[in-house]
Amino acid sequence: MEEKFAGLKNFLKELNKQGICLAFSGGIDSTVLLFLCKDLNLTAVTFKSVFQTEEEIEETTALCNFYGVKQEIIEYFPLENEIIKNNPKDRCYHCKRLFFSKLKDYAAGRFIIDGTNADDLKVFRPGLKALKELGITSPLAEFGITKQEIREFAKQAGIKIFDKPSTPCIATRFPYGTTLSEDLINKVKAGENLLKATGFSRCRLRLHQDIARIEIPSEDFYTFLEIKDKIVKDMKELGFKYITLDLEGLRSGSMDI
Repeated sequence: MEEKFAGLKNFLKELNKQGICLAFSGGIDSTVLLFLCKDLNLTAVTFKSVFQTEEEIEETTALCNFYGVKQEIIEYFPLENEIIKNNPKDRCYHCKRLFFSKLKDYAAGRFIIDGTNADDLKVFRPGLKALKELGITSPLAEFGITKQEIREFAKQAGIKIFDKPSTPCIATRFPYGTTLSEDLINKVKAGENLLKATGFSRCRLRLHQDIARIEIPSEDFYTFLEIKDKIVKDMKELGFKYITLDLEGLRSGSMDI
């Protein structure tokens, strides 16, 4: 791991001659890059849309302020794109094409990097095709750095969010082919906020028409069942009709099956 990160640091210093724009989501991957580049000629660019929560945007700003990095927040409107709105299986490709194209315009010749890691190359990530087409560099992936290694490095470096749970795009809460709307997305956001406020910090709320499918770690099942009546009541007040607990527990990519 030490050799990988030593090579990564040297690589980033080389990019610095051109200037660096980091696509910064506030997740642990892009935060490690923010930390490594904080003393370089760096601008962190955060995309704001209906697919992010206000809390996520606020967290990115807090991190940039903490490390003294200039941040640019660019707003975009993915639901104006009919392909993205219809949520096809390659939605992530079209979405990344949209906002990384905007980032290229903003960067004006500076080197653009993102937080894709080596593990992302082994799973279904249609957005990677867009990154390749647009010439975006993913330094963590190029140096073979895995998610676990990123977390270990972050912990050793004193990065306070080293154990932050992954926060995939809110569009992943809907089956492919679902017509996305701001109302539906905000409803799911409200449902997840309710679960988090109840104590389930790691959760996903997947919406299958009238059925809300809750994913939480299996070790939280007993706690959930003890307070299920309150959760059901509160979820129904948000407009959810049927509320279910997924017995497979929290997992990445459950809509990709």
